[in-house]
Amino acid sequence: MIQLIKCSKALLTGVILCLLTSDAAAQTITTHDRITVVTDPSQGIKSYLGWGKFPTTSTPIRKIKLVVKFGCPDTLRCADWDYMDQILIRRKGGQNEKDLSYEIGRMLTPYGGAFAKQWNFEWETDLTDFSLLLRDSVEVEYRHAGYEPNNDRGWKITVQFEITPGPPALPPIAIHRIYDGHYAYGDSSKPIEASLKPVSITSSPKTRNGRFLVYQTGHGMDPAGCGEFCSRYRAIYFNNTLIDKRDIWQKCGDNPLYPQAGTWVIDRAYWCPGELKHTDKYDLTVLPNRKLELDINMEPYQSTKPSATEVISAYLVEYGAYRSSHDVAMEDILVPSKKDIHSRINPAGTNPVISFRNLGGQVLRSLTIFYGTKGKTQSTFQWKGELKPGQTAIVSLPGIIESSNGENEFQVALKNPNGKKDGYQPDNTLNSQFRPVPKHGPNLVFQFKTNRQPEHNSYTIRNAKNEAVLERKTGTLKADSLYQEKLQLPAGMYSLQVRDTAGDGLEFWFNRRGGRGYTRLLDDQRRMLHHFESDFGTSLFYAFEVVEDSTQHQPNQDQPSVGLYPTMSAGPTTLDYFSNTAEKVTVRLISDPGNQLVEEHIYENLKEGIFQYDMSYLPAQRYYVQVWVKGKMVFNKRLRIVFRQ
Repeated sequence: MIQLIKCSKALLTGVILCLLTSDAAAQTITTHDRITVVTDPSQGIKSYLGWGKFPTTSTPIRKIKLVVKFGCPDTLRCADWDYMDQILIRRKGGQNEKDLSYEIGRMLTPYGGAFAKQWNFEWETDLTDFSLLLRDSVEVEYRHAGYEPNNDRGWKITVQFEITPGPPALPPIAIHRIYDGHYAYGDSSKPIEASLKPVSITSSPKTRNGRFLVYQTGHGMDPAGCGEFCSRYRAIYFNNTLIDKRDIWQKCGDNPLYPQAGTWVIDRAYWCPGELKHTDKYDLTVLPNRKLELDINMEPYQSTKPSATEVISAYLVEYGAYRSSHDVAMEDILVPSKKDIHSRINPAGTNPVISFRNLGGQVLRSLTIFYGTKGKTQSTFQWKGELKPGQTAIVSLPGIIESSNGENEFQVALKNPNGKKDGYQPDNTLNSQFRPVPKHGPNLVFQFKTNRQPEHNSYTIRNAKNEAVLERKTGTLKADSLYQEKLQLPAGMYSLQVRDTAGDGLEFWFNRRGGRGYTRLLDDQRRMLHHFESDFGTSLFYAFEVVEDSTQHQPNQDQPSVGLYPTMSAGPTTLDYFSNTAEKVTVRLISDPGNQLVEEHIYENLKEGIFQYDMSYLPAQRYYVQVWVKGKMVFNKRLRIVFRQ
């Protein structure tokens, strides 16, 4: 049964926007609830098991979403290394069932060495294609890899499944494991194609569609950097026809989780540190009672000292016919949003961004989109395109994102796919919680201090009409120079974007030749309004609203701007400090491992300063430089003292 529960009071070209929902609410199943996860250095693998009670086979499932949350353990610090963790289905139905070992999720852990104690992050991915497996009682394994010490570091992890009941857009018939393993790559004695042989099955009499799902990441380090740091292509064949060919390679400088302690910005073989992988999905036209053949081929490659491994889990899901010819569903609201995974592009003041999926059997060519902040003006957008069944579109919508102080709710509703009635309306709507952009006065100073590689950088400030009110293009900046841009802006919405074409920001510890730069936004009294992270990877985004009322744009008095560089050194390093208020500031150097206080420096009544330290007398190892203000740690950076010749 479908129920009208909310209606906007705004009249939209003669149509009242009514949000629809079903009587059945989404169910959250938690199999791992804030458990502490550490390594087993003796084995390299440690399993954490948990049971979940999922819907029965008689309950129709519309959608399944996997949510993984990370934090620092209560009694340990966050772990250091970027390991590949797997989430698997071990058993279904009860304690005595056989081990199934289906991989349904793959998590690449972040470099967490410098995360503060209160740090946390949340990822999500769609698991609807595994609905045949997530039924009744299911034992779920979180398999943590790695060899780092387990007595002082780890993760606090939550694994949840959000189940939305309702008729499936595609009724699932069967699921088949096609590939599952760690496949040696580049080893002439164990050629990968001998393991990745074509796999054949015969489709069910009820099958009308199929979907091929692939998890794949490259690991290991041979002389060519394979498999973690080399790009090689993958080709997929269905019934001897090439359906996809792509490089197994991923850029990491735009990772939403930044900064991290290690080499997080360096591109990798189809993964990045701090990422919950999505499956690659290939929709297939499948006839009943037919032989189907799937084959994954990797680019031919041999190594003189092989160590590379391709970790691949692949499944074929058989489906029946589409339930409806015209059926569209909201997938996500990317802007505005409070989700961690969208933090690089939020908060924003203009141009909402949404994603929706065609769940109908016909190509989607037109759609009406209603959107706006709850309690504010609602807008309409007529989308036109060509979206095949099963595909997802990401669409930027025009207009200002209106808001009030505090929490706001953004609403989106989809109607009239291809001018027809939608086949299932409860998933046509979605809401997101968001915060408004900060408000500043009209007189601003934008500070941009370049590092020693300014040819990588550019910055732009644009108004709501996407017109540049300030722009410095790539190639126009000088090295080690401070640019102070004085701005007098009319009231309205603005967005600031800083770009780095090398993908390593204004600071990256591994690129010592690059040096360090910084970015700050100040008011006309030289009070800091916003400090930007220098270790940002590919880009920075900051949206703000200029208002005339000075009482609405008080500067942030609490968070100082702190920088430390270099963070890999034979001893010398420099710390710079900038704050709006003078306070007692304590700088501490902590050993790792050991967590012992090595040095402490106290500065009374400090507002701004640059301080040089020389730790060349200390053993070559890792340390942490911490800055404390009013009993709160406001800065924590890892410092590597390296071996001196």
